Amino acid sequence: MWVHTPDMPVEVEQSILEDLRNRAQLNNLALLSVSFYTFLNTHNGLNCSSISNDGSLVVGGFSDSSVKVWDMAKIGQPAKTFSSQGENGSSQDERLSSTSEGKRPYTLFQGHSGPVYSAAFSPFGDFLLSSSSDSTIRLWTTKLNANLVCYKGHNYWDVQFSPVSHYFASASHDRTARIWSMDKIQPLRIMAGHLADVDCVQWHVNCNYIATGSSDKTVRLWDVQTGECIRMFIGHRSMVLSLAMSPDGRYMASGDEDGTIMMWDLSTGSCVSPLAGHNSCVWSLAFSCEGALLASGSADCTVKLWDVASSTKALKMDDTKAGSTNRLRLLKALPTKSTPVYNLRFSRRNLLFASGALSL
Repeated sequence: MWVHTPDMPVEVEQSILEDLRNRAQLNNLALLSVSFYTFLNTHNGLNCSSISNDGSLVVGGFSDSSVKVWDMAKIGQPAKTFSSQGENGSSQDERLSSTSEGKRPYTLFQGHSGPVYSAAFSPFGDFLLSSSSDSTIRLWTTKLNANLVCYKGHNYWDVQFSPVSHYFASASHDRTARIWSMDKIQPLRIMAGHLADVDCVQWHVNCNYIATGSSDKTVRLWDVQTGECIRMFIGHRSMVLSLAMSPDGRYMASGDEDGTIMMWDLSTGSCVSPLAGHNSCVWSLAFSCEGALLASGSADCTVKLWDVASSTKALKMDDTKAGSTNRLRLLKALPTKSTPVYNLRFSRRNLLFASGALSL
């Protein structure tokens, strides 16, 4: 199944090293900074949102089948001057680009023929995946702003790049999850076993496993090589909408429609921390880079920060007690004015990015 993944460009390596050198150390005493991107005037048309690893690009997937990408470096800058549009010296191409950029502050990707339910950037932000109810996943390049590949299959709810970029996973209405390679239009693996829609998918940090959350109220862990289900996590009382893996690969967090968050020990399959996290759907979960904090974003218009390090430390000390659970401590609740939280992402420097659409 595996092929050689492309080598990382030198400038990307240098950028990552620079980020690691400047990473903020987070814990329950040193909390993070949050940068929140709010979508305005979406008229209930925004279905999903995602943020690139460095926070420089934000994508929205819409009910009208469009995918729009905003470059944060260009927001707030004056649009290209319109005086050049009618000048004889400028070519038609120049006029077209300046007109379109002048009218809108985003790049529009068109190709889907149904509502877009998920979008995800590659680890380096050079590619973008979008999945739609038109039964396709599309791969776009953010460098050329063009559609590269259309992967056809079933009605997709979620799509996520693997940590090494070349592979991606999709979650589908047909109760399956699929593993894909960017260079093949057929899936490499189909994970079947859930009893209802697979609503979310998440890669393990070592790329050998994926986790899926379903409307059947279970979370399953799958072996990428064999396509077999190797763990089933039971405990949620409503559909599972979000998943996150800890950076050390030991723990997984899952959030459901009722607002409950559960943290699982992957080695034993047991729940180490059940908690009533929110008053509504938990749409996004993210671990900080060293795994000390867990951030949760919800339809109840709040971002909450949880102390993972203390509870897992207490858990290790209680290992002798069978079945002991330890609730995560809430460190801080950050309410938005009136914005349900669609997506969360920690940058490599441990800045938390969040996004959502203002709901009046």
